Amino acid sequence: MALPPGHPFPISKYSLLKERLLSEGVLSADDLIEPEPIDSAALQLAHTGEYLHKLNSTGLSAAEQRRLGLPWSPELWRRSLRASGGTLRATRAALETGLAGNLAGGTHHAFADHGEGFCVLNDVAIAICTLRAQRAIESAAVIDLDVHQGNGTAAIFEKVEEVFTFSMHGERNYPLAKMRSNLDIPLRDGVGDTEYLDTLEQHLPVVLKQSQPDIAFYLAGVDVAAGDRYGKLALTEDAIRCRDRLVIETVRARGVPLVIVLAGGYAATRERTAELHAHAFREAVAYERCARCNRAVVEGRQLIANAQTLIESGQQPQGSDQQKLNVLEKGRTPAFDGMADELADPSKHEQRSEHAPQRHLGAAFQPIDRP
Repeated sequence: MALPPGHPFPISKYSLLKERLLSEGVLSADDLIEPEPIDSAALQLAHTGEYLHKLNSTGLSAAEQRRLGLPWSPELWRRSLRASGGTLRATRAALETGLAGNLAGGTHHAFADHGEGFCVLNDVAIAICTLRAQRAIESAAVIDLDVHQGNGTAAIFEKVEEVFTFSMHGERNYPLAKMRSNLDIPLRDGVGDTEYLDTLEQHLPVVLKQSQPDIAFYLAGVDVAAGDRYGKLALTEDAIRCRDRLVIETVRARGVPLVIVLAGGYAATRERTAELHAHAFREAVAYERCARCNRAVVEGRQLIANAQTLIESGQQPQGSDQQKLNVLEKGRTPAFDGMADELADPSKHEQRSEHAPQRHLGAAFQPIDRP
């Protein structure tokens, strides 16, 4: 989709992000699913019929297009339908696997009856309303860390007790007239790494405890970065990566499925914006790889314990169990045993889950020091 020359919205960041993640091997072509456009029945669960009719028939007035910040076009409408379809597809995938994302989405300024702030459709609201209508979920939490308040999402769910909206945003930034989220954390201009991460670390566990969600959505906006065109905060790149890891670990450590969507980012170049967005997906993939490694360690430890019980009773492991034991014994080290002991001890898991971010063991997921 093309925008007029000089338009401030970095539309090319989406393709640049995809290319970056593929070239780095963070994702493979098999990991990517081309979404179908969202259907009209799902749209009507979050948006009014009048607004949808305007979008579908070029009925947006000049004033409405100025408020939206984007010129209406058939390409814009088709792109918005596919982006919302991508978030719905990622939501279903997260319910199946625990963690999924959309390389777009997070259009949180879209209200039920109008769009604004470069946001046509509220993809997260559509996904939540659809899954609730289908009884796939009852409750959801929205963790909105874009520098701008998620005013559209807050307004759509203001009277829906089962959906908890959390927005941590610039107090003096757009939108000037804020809506009411379940929890709003306004930040002063110029907030840096330590204050930002401490604030998030304080409030995120409370959000999850209060909401008890069936699924959580993370709007991983990177307009919190120092120097962002429309941000007023001062986070370093290391802090943004630490933030992404903190959210992923804290949510997944509680067994809550998580959906990651992009939201905003307006760095000096499109390439820089894509690089900042990539961190959330790098961290998500690293987390999943480590989680698989941890599960394998625990299963291996249990296999060894079962074999020892058999040997003590005068029996021997048979077949595939014996083959697995041979492989495990070759790779056992004091570090392996120590890691397995900790992972197998439920009391240590409980202690660790009280503190975010979780610091998983294993070379695949080394902790990043707080900047």
